[in-house]
Amino acid sequence: MAVERDMDAKSEVQDDAQSHELAVVDAEPATNAKLERLEEMRNQSRLGGGERRIQQQHDKGKLSARTRISLLLDDGTFEEIDPFVTHRATDFGMADRKILSDAVVTGYGKVDGRQIFVYAQDFTVLGGSVSEVVGQKISKVMDLAMKTGCPVVGLNDSGGARIQEGVLSLGAYGEIFLRNTLASGVIPQLSVILGPSAGGAVYSPAITDFIFMVQGISQMYITGPDVIRAVTGEDVTHESLGGALAHGSRSGVAHFISESEDECMAQVRRLLGFLPSNNMDDPPIVQGFDEAGRTDDSLLSIVPEEPNRSYDIREIVIRVVDGSDFMEVHQDFAPNIVVGFARLAGKAVGIVGNQPAYLAGVLDINASVKAARFVRFCDCFNIPIITFVDVPGFMPGTEQEYGGIIRHGAKLLYAYAEATVPKISVMTRKAYGGAYLVMSSKHLRGDINLAWPSAEIAVMGPDGAVNIVFRDELAKAENAEERRNSLIEEFRDKFANPYVAASQGYLDNVIDPRETRPQIIRALDMLQNKRDSLPPKKHGNIPL
Repeated sequence: MAVERDMDAKSEVQDDAQSHELAVVDAEPATNAKLERLEEMRNQSRLGGGERRIQQQHDKGKLSARTRISLLLDDGTFEEIDPFVTHRATDFGMADRKILSDAVVTGYGKVDGRQIFVYAQDFTVLGGSVSEVVGQKISKVMDLAMKTGCPVVGLNDSGGARIQEGVLSLGAYGEIFLRNTLASGVIPQLSVILGPSAGGAVYSPAITDFIFMVQGISQMYITGPDVIRAVTGEDVTHESLGGALAHGSRSGVAHFISESEDECMAQVRRLLGFLPSNNMDDPPIVQGFDEAGRTDDSLLSIVPEEPNRSYDIREIVIRVVDGSDFMEVHQDFAPNIVVGFARLAGKAVGIVGNQPAYLAGVLDINASVKAARFVRFCDCFNIPIITFVDVPGFMPGTEQEYGGIIRHGAKLLYAYAEATVPKISVMTRKAYGGAYLVMSSKHLRGDINLAWPSAEIAVMGPDGAVNIVFRDELAKAENAEERRNSLIEEFRDKFANPYVAASQGYLDNVIDPRETRPQIIRALDMLQNKRDSLPPKKHGNIPL
């Protein structure tokens, strides 16, 4: 009986297996058809607006959205999200103009093995215009980036809001702006302008941390040349109004300018290498290509002995940082101050330095705003700030006063005072008046303040100080010029050195210039577990 039951069971199993084989054979054609349909849909989605539109993009010297993503990300790492989404509009003939993926390609991938999220507006689809679903797609990857703590890179190439969708398109922009704002200071946000960005479309990039533009193909403006011509009578071209050079050197809207899209993507990848993935992480460490204890004899001869002679602060920076690798930010805007990223002993740092080679390194409106925003970014993302100080003061004149130098200069003061990351300064030459206080001084919670023997701190330079302090005496002196020169020398002997400030503890040490690199690195190492805080509050009210 047991044997018969076993035989019956074996027979049932065999019958089931044969039935399953027949089912698989019968299902295979249907499965193949579904896979073919899937591949057909994928290919259709990848084509965007079609081969003709892609060729038009190439004829303008521009790449397609998907090619741009492939240049940005590590090979084979891109995973697309929402490739089959289509718009929902039916008015104005839009029901017959549905294209898979609509006007943006979204997803995630890796840069140097680290995950990022990316969206690339597709100009081949309805001019890259932002529809309701385009906004939803971008919002989705931004939400995922926030949940996972990863940077977002937006590749912008759009004609603006989709007119056919009216308020739905405007609402889509609003949703993006909200997420840009909420993500600010939480995850790095980079915007790459690779075509037009006009009207309200410019405000998403404006809220993000850094903007990249490419000469000849990138434009940003609130109102275009035609509107300006009609309203004000000014005759201006797209490029001169909102091109890369205009925003890189005049408005300061763009932080990085490239000559080609390939170079631009390489710059984006390079910048990401300095940044942490989010505000809870530390920046990535790259070690082993420069000695921490390296000294440099050439630092002895860079700063001229004459206080009014210029030199390039970048000559000092590149000799101090790892491998002379300095990624300057805002290179052509407000050149009287230099900011950028570098590494010291493999750790990412933010560099701020007055530039004596341009306007003697004076602080004006643009320089103050440029440096303040950079300092605040570094503070958001746990990047220590190294400041090289050689500043004669704030720029005088009615243009600066009427332009609000008081308000804008206060932004830099506020940024340094607010920052809780390690702050190390090196005074290479002079620091006068309020500008001394603003540049990461001990009074604004500077952690380590170093000076070269050539440094001096004073309310103002010797000439101006003598003219004010000894005004009455000089007015009565028979040999006024000789007496004036004598007093200037006396003033210079007393204050043209760092030791008065050092005696008060405002400078932590006076160092041999050759030892600048190891001194900074040792200070960074000491400060690696620094903890500082701000009084409990919702947020401060920076003088915007």
